Amino acid sequence: MNTRDFRNCLGSFATGVTVVTCKTKNGIHGFTANSFTSVSLDPPLILVSVDRKIKACGYMKDNSFAVNILHSHQEAVALHFAGRPQEKLDLQWEEGEFAPYLANCLATIECVPWRTYDGGDHVLYLGEVKNYRYKEGNALGFYTGQFFTVLGSNPQ
Repeated sequence: MNTRDFRNCLGSFATGVTVVTCKTKNGIHGFTANSFTSVSLDPPLILVSVDRKIKACGYMKDNSFAVNILHSHQEAVALHFAGRPQEKLDLQWEEGEFAPYLANCLATIECVPWRTYDGGDHVLYLGEVKNYRYKEGNALGFYTGQFFTVLGSNPQ
């Protein structure tokens, strides 16, 4: 199977864009992820799929984390945490009860570790939701390698 072509096929599925953040012994670390999904309401669980090759994969092991769902105007934030530093980006952090998170996101979900599963070249981290916050607005989406705006029910 041609993995690049398969990746292009998967890109036909539009997703939201998140930045996952956690504390490490060297400070706060974050990475952009669109492999995020809800799993369960009782108990409240979410899943993040993390490439085994990135540093964050190790940082996530047995660690609390926050999923920051990005606003439509936060494309620079997504790029920054995807390894394309944005020099003039002013990141504002909040200290959550369980994990640090980015201020001014559309939504934030704080989690403690629940389970970890082998996902081939990725690791699947399930987190038990402990705190969340959200507001109305438009979300940042990703489709066929491009960002786009997902209009909320009350566009701002």
